[in-house]
Amino acid sequence: MNWQGWAEIALTLGLPFLLGWPIGIFISRVWNRERTWLDPVLQPVERGFYAALGVRPDQSQTWTGYAAALLAFNAAGFVALYAILRLQGFLPLNPQGFGALSEPLAFNTAVSFVTNTNWQAYSGETTLSHLSQMAGLTVQNFLSAATGATVAAALARAFAADRQTGLGNFWADLVRTTLWVLLPLSVVVALVFAALGAPQTLSASATATTLEGGEQTIPLFATASQLAIKQLGINGGGVFGVNSAHPLEGPTPLANFIAAISINVLGWAAFFAFGRSALAGRNLRAVALAALVLLSAGAGALYWTETQPAPALVAAGAEASVNMEGKEVRFGAPASAVWAAITTGASNGSVNSMHASYMPLGGGVQMFLMQLGEILPGGVGTGLGFMLMMALLAVFVAGLMVGRTPEYLGKKIEAREVQYAMLAVLVLPLTILGFSAAAAVLPVALESLANPGPHGMSEILYAYTSASANNGSAFAGLAADTPWWNTTLGLAMLMGRFPGIVIMLAIAGALAAKPKLAPSTGALPTDNGLFVGLLIGVILILGGLQFFPALALGPIVEHFQALDALAGL
Repeated sequence: MNWQGWAEIALTLGLPFLLGWPIGIFISRVWNRERTWLDPVLQPVERGFYAALGVRPDQSQTWTGYAAALLAFNAAGFVALYAILRLQGFLPLNPQGFGALSEPLAFNTAVSFVTNTNWQAYSGETTLSHLSQMAGLTVQNFLSAATGATVAAALARAFAADRQTGLGNFWADLVRTTLWVLLPLSVVVALVFAALGAPQTLSASATATTLEGGEQTIPLFATASQLAIKQLGINGGGVFGVNSAHPLEGPTPLANFIAAISINVLGWAAFFAFGRSALAGRNLRAVALAALVLLSAGAGALYWTETQPAPALVAAGAEASVNMEGKEVRFGAPASAVWAAITTGASNGSVNSMHASYMPLGGGVQMFLMQLGEILPGGVGTGLGFMLMMALLAVFVAGLMVGRTPEYLGKKIEAREVQYAMLAVLVLPLTILGFSAAAAVLPVALESLANPGPHGMSEILYAYTSASANNGSAFAGLAADTPWWNTTLGLAMLMGRFPGIVIMLAIAGALAAKPKLAPSTGALPTDNGLFVGLLIGVILILGGLQFFPALALGPIVEHFQALDALAGL
């Protein structure tokens, strides 16, 4: 560890946080239909979409109507993507001649990209055609990110409302977020990546001569354009099997740095957009600060553990000062540590199978960051939504403890909102622990593990944590392309995404119908350092709901394995 490493981590974490402020203001203007400099170009396109869809953008929807539209749209996206993957061998733009994906793998992949998880049980460069990558995966990278942003927009209107029933129009929020925010930013970032060396071509491959004089075939795709929305939409899921660890996705240290900035910036922007739209800027800055503190702590812990010598090398008497396994020399431990923190804290799986190269504590930190509920800052909009659930629980518990009225952003927090918030929080540990416990004792799941014992248990726990938290990364060693893993991980992704979104919208509907209260001395302040500490404490306690019970799964598995051994005697 040295000061340069800490400075690199601080810059990588701090810059997207600062950039999120002006971008968040712009997003808020888009949500509120205020005038922007893109209006003359994009408003005619927007009207064309509404005419084609038969949408009246000024018609506000109740929370049930908003949720129904969101679910129907994503269900249609799943069907379309599944069809593309199953029919890939008959569709154009397939110069490699790839065939169709199997039914379980197509199901898993379609669910993965619709839920913004981007888990990949395949290697993209050897499995998917140009059409599948562009018309399938890249399109869903835009739409899944825009879907999350609509949830944040609806929540902002709910807190700003005064005895209203409508949350806005889902279709208008989806179209405007895509046209005004995601597309322009993706075009700019894609051009930057292409200029730095990321391929952008429809050619199948290129042939290179190696140093030994042999020939090497290098697969090529429209990488830069997919990489841009992969990062900006907090998606993960690149065209190559190892994602951003591939040299064509991160050709230079500058490209890697821009990718690290891009992956976090819209997550933070959603916080600031919500604050402006809900007229609660100071309060949301406190919430964002709590998320930044936790993310910084995770990055610091990862940097510390990854600059220690590997225990196996120490035991063998080998000279080693830093754990360089899985760390590219051109990036080093600081960049690797902060990348691992932001990809697990930002609900993104760009590292993919590289997580197993981290030290045991490093892997544990990454699992815990995901198990907090994709809130650091999480997916575009959905991370903010889960963070608001934590804030509601924090003010309710604190209000009861100190005798203050449980209020947040001018809305009284009552039993129904707390029950909904707890339900949203509990979905994640129930999904993670339930699927992990089943997989840990079923032979059909265990046969996919390359490593027995504690590391195999970590592979199982990490897989379901990543899927349920809509993250999409994995420990190496898990052969996930089997019917069991494709199906159960797909179900975990669905459980981790849509029940929480529906619950958030239900809370938004309940809050919108409440009167907007003026600030009072009887309410707990939610814009100061005390609230930041309170919120961090609640998050850590709730995060332990799945982390600490997960530690007990190891002895339980050993118990069942012992019983199986006795039964076989």
